Amino acid sequence: MPVEFLTEDQQRRYGRYTEDPSPLQLARYFHFDDRDQQLIAHRRTEPTRLGFAVQLGTVRFLGTFLADPTDVPANVVTYVAQQLGIGDPTCLMQYRTRDTQWDHVAEIQREYSYRDFYEPRQVFRLVRWLYTRAWLSAERPSVLFDLSTARLVEQKVLLPGVTVLERLVARVRDRAALRLWHLLAQLPKPDQQARLEALLQVSEGARSSPLDRLRQAPTRVSGPGLVAALQRLEAIRALGVGDLPLAHIPPNRLRALARYGAAARAQAIAQMAPERRLATLLAFAHAFEAVALDDALDLLDLVITESLHAAETEGKKERIRTLRDLDTAALQLWAAIQVLLNEQIDDAAVRQQTFVHTPRARLVEAGAQVEALARPPDDQYYPATMQQAPLDIIPGAWRRLVLPRHAPGPDRRAYTLCVLERLQESLRRRDIFVARRDRWGDPRVKLLQGPQWETMRPQVCRALGHSESPEPALHSLAQQLDVAYQRTVTNLPTNAAVRIEQVKGRDTLTVTGLDKLEEPPSLLMLRDYVLARLPRLDLPELLLEIHTRTGFAHAFTHISEGAARVADLPLSLCAVLLAEACNIGLEPVIRSDVPALTRGRLSWVQQNYFRAETLTRANACLVDFQATLPLAQAWGGGEVASADGLRFVVPVRTINAGPNRKYCNADRGVTYYNFTSNHFTGFHAIVIPGTLRDSMYILDGLLEHQTQLRPVEIMTDTAGVSDVVFGWFWLLGYQFSPR
Repeated sequence: MPVEFLTEDQQRRYGRYTEDPSPLQLARYFHFDDRDQQLIAHRRTEPTRLGFAVQLGTVRFLGTFLADPTDVPANVVTYVAQQLGIGDPTCLMQYRTRDTQWDHVAEIQREYSYRDFYEPRQVFRLVRWLYTRAWLSAERPSVLFDLSTARLVEQKVLLPGVTVLERLVARVRDRAALRLWHLLAQLPKPDQQARLEALLQVSEGARSSPLDRLRQAPTRVSGPGLVAALQRLEAIRALGVGDLPLAHIPPNRLRALARYGAAARAQAIAQMAPERRLATLLAFAHAFEAVALDDALDLLDLVITESLHAAETEGKKERIRTLRDLDTAALQLWAAIQVLLNEQIDDAAVRQQTFVHTPRARLVEAGAQVEALARPPDDQYYPATMQQAPLDIIPGAWRRLVLPRHAPGPDRRAYTLCVLERLQESLRRRDIFVARRDRWGDPRVKLLQGPQWETMRPQVCRALGHSESPEPALHSLAQQLDVAYQRTVTNLPTNAAVRIEQVKGRDTLTVTGLDKLEEPPSLLMLRDYVLARLPRLDLPELLLEIHTRTGFAHAFTHISEGAARVADLPLSLCAVLLAEACNIGLEPVIRSDVPALTRGRLSWVQQNYFRAETLTRANACLVDFQATLPLAQAWGGGEVASADGLRFVVPVRTINAGPNRKYCNADRGVTYYNFTSNHFTGFHAIVIPGTLRDSMYILDGLLEHQTQLRPVEIMTDTAGVSDVVFGWFWLLGYQFSPR
């Protein structure tokens, strides 16, 4: 990891006032109690009293003393001067030239037990805490830096220089990474190591390495596609590392390393040091065994869905084709019934008269045809030329198809479809599941159970604001339900918007839709005004402007030569970003007359600067800069997060896209689920099939990034889900720390 990971703006803001403290901050850090007032009163002149008080508030607020103690916002000086009864706050400027400021620093440290960072005990404590945090989590270095700063301020340890703390974080993170690589590299046996190393070798005549092929998810929903997915699973299992003991490796670190192995180019992994290379391949193989199995089960689910749909469609077509025969047979039976209903014909002669109108053989044939072609009212399945098999778990809707009345035994094809449907239903409900897997595994194994739950129960209930006993909560909910029920019953007769109607013989509750509210003219004017002020520009110009404002392109470093730089490197980086983000390739952005946009330059940048770690650092720059914008701070303090999805039609073949008539018409689509704080900053995003329930995906997505979240409210479009989500975090044993 590079030693310098902070941007120039982050370095400038470290240990400094970046803006005026809020009224709440002034009250918390710059309000002086009786003891403070006594110490301040020992100063003889107003400038020294004001200077001492400002330094005391500053070290509480920033965690350090300023080289120029007067370099503080005006509202701080005014607030402190009013407490001390000093009429002229500008007298603070006289304090700058007095040597007593250094004596005051020593006195504040002594009286308030502020400790120097460079004391061996303080450095050891921070390194121990930082190493534990870096080992157990996969947090970005900037997050660890912020957490370290907050910890030092909380423990009254004076902040060191920004480069000192920056290099310490980088060094500790490197130590944790080296330990991770070393431990993982020691696990595989020589033959397993050889199989892992072979993943990077491109065999003669092949166009890609085995690693690239294993990372490629299945795309075709078909029988051969399912076979290919199972072969991919077998190829990963053949590496023989699935049963290696990894319980002593923190799951977050293992997942992060596996994600890097899944995203990095095979050439980049091949150039790593031996231990890091082997550890990366092992983490990838271990994690992707679960991924490959989940992909195969996803594909099985889709194949079953399409098979059932095809059977139903074929049955409907067959039904339409046989309607003419059914009509003919039904009319013949109706002719016979008319004779039976004719009261003028003697009962003894009914049979004789019936066979006169319709011969017995034709009547038997018509009855058999009606029995074969007619469908019961609850039948929603159609046969697809099926044959024979055993029986047991057959539901009522399938029984007529699986067990035909005149057949010698169960129908094999009908039974096969029935079992596939029941299997699919059970998998989706998690009535059956795959052991030790993610998407298709047992979600209950992530819950704290038995003694672990009893130990955590007080902490969980305290965090959620609930009693350890469920009775008070149940009593309160029962009262709320009763009040709501009584209110509904009372208002129902007079509520014109709600009515009970008869639909197909059943009572149905109907709620009248809300009337559309027209947009007011003021909103339309505001919208036109905002659109008129937004400039029209090309995407390349936007990327370059964002780099000018945030410096995100500086986060991209050379894979082997960290200090390697060339002229107009940000221009080349933005061009490659645009090409990859729009999936257009390098060709459209190549300009032979611009040195930064030549084919050779862009290819060199793409191969050496674009990695998972550099993309992560660049994203972190954008997120950190967003949080400093006054508009983002006006929206909120970052304590609330929201999760919601956007749906897109997918034009390419992929098993991750599903049919959704409501949003995609006859096409297939996906849901892009984004997690956004009330700074309007996205901190995580996942892509899920648009037809699946998203609750488990939301939890998995948030758990992937739990160490970057505060214990905040998570809002979605489902009422009351915030407590459920936060409760899940605690039940799963995750802790939260401020960023």
